[in-house]
Amino acid sequence: MDVGDSNNGDSFEDLSFWWVFFGMFYQLLKKRQRAIRYNSILTGDDRVTEFLHGHWERIFNRTRMTRDCFVRLSSIMEQTGRLTPSRAVSVEEQLMIFLFVVGHGASNRDAQETWQRSGSTISKYFGIVLEAIFNMSGEYIRPPDMNNVHHTIRYNNRFFPYFQGCVGAIDGTHVSACVGGARADKFRGKYYLVDSGYANRGCFLAPYRGTNYHLRDRRRLGGDRKKEQFNYRHASLRNAIERTFGIWKRRFPILRSMHQFPLDKQAMIPVACAVLHNFIRMDPASVAQDHVSGDEDDDDASSEDDSVDADPDGVDVGESSSHLNIPQDMDMGVFRDYVTNCIHEGSGG
Repeated sequence: MDVGDSNNGDSFEDLSFWWVFFGMFYQLLKKRQRAIRYNSILTGDDRVTEFLHGHWERIFNRTRMTRDCFVRLSSIMEQTGRLTPSRAVSVEEQLMIFLFVVGHGASNRDAQETWQRSGSTISKYFGIVLEAIFNMSGEYIRPPDMNNVHHTIRYNNRFFPYFQGCVGAIDGTHVSACVGGARADKFRGKYYLVDSGYANRGCFLAPYRGTNYHLRDRRRLGGDRKKEQFNYRHASLRNAIERTFGIWKRRFPILRSMHQFPLDKQAMIPVACAVLHNFIRMDPASVAQDHVSGDEDDDDASSEDDSVDADPDGVDVGESSSHLNIPQDMDMGVFRDYVTNCIHEGSGG
C-alpha cells in the first residue's frame, strides 16, 4: 500500500470519529434540553405536599374533593394494591394527576407543566389510575333497586303512585341488552322515563308529542289538559333524575369535551368518573362544599321551569298500587293513557 492510500484511510477514520462525536454530543444536548424544560422549584411531589398541607380550598379545586376524602381514597387504592408507588411518583401524585385531568378537562401539556413530568409519564399514570378506578365500578356503581320505590317518587304526591314503576331516566344513546332467565323477573313492570325523541314502547315511557308540558305552557288556554298534566309531571320527574347527571358532568368537565384518547380509554372514563362521583357523595364535607362552590346547581337542570318539591314532612304519601305498574305484555300507549287518567282524577279533573 502506498502513502496516498494510507492517508485516505486515516482521513476516513477521522471523519467517522467526528460523526460519532457529534452524534453523542447531540443526544446529550437533547437530554439537557429536556431536563431544563421542567425546571420549576416545585416538583410533582412538592406540589402534592403543597396541596395536602395548604388551604382546604386549593386541594378541593384541584381534586374535586376534600382533603380527608382524597387521603381516604389514596389509602384505599394503596392498601388494596390497586395503585403502587414507583421510585419517582407516589400514589398521591398519581391520583392527583388523574383527578386534575378529568376534573378540569386538562390536556397532557397542562398536566406536564403542573406536575413537572414528561408527557409519557403523565400518559402512563393517567392510564394506570383510570384502569384502577374503573375496576372499582362493581363496588361503587349498582343498578337501581327494583324492589323499592325511589324516595324522590315515594315522598312526592305528584309522582306517587303514578310513576312508582319508574327506575330511572334516559337522555342520550341507549344500548339494548338481553336479560334472560330468572333475572328478567325483577325487571317486569319497570320502565325508564325518556324524552319525546324515543318511541313510547317497551320499557320506555315517553311524553305525549305535540302537547305542552312546561310551566309557562300550562298557563296558556286550550289544549288537552289531561295530557298536559301527564307531560308536566313526567318532565318534572325526569328533570329531577337527570339533575344528578348534570352535577356529574360539572364535577368532571372531561365528560363534556372528551380528549382524543384511544376508544377503549374513552369508554372507561365515564365509568371511572361515576365511581369517583359516588365515592365523593359518601363524604358529607365534599357534598357540602359542592353546594358552596355551586357544583350542585347544574346549568341544565336550573334552566327548567319546574323543580321537584318533595313532601315537606317527609312522610309516606300512600301505599303502592300494583295496578300502576305495567302489566306483562301491556302496550305502553295503553299504560300511558291509564296513568294519565289516574293523574287527572287524582288532581280533581
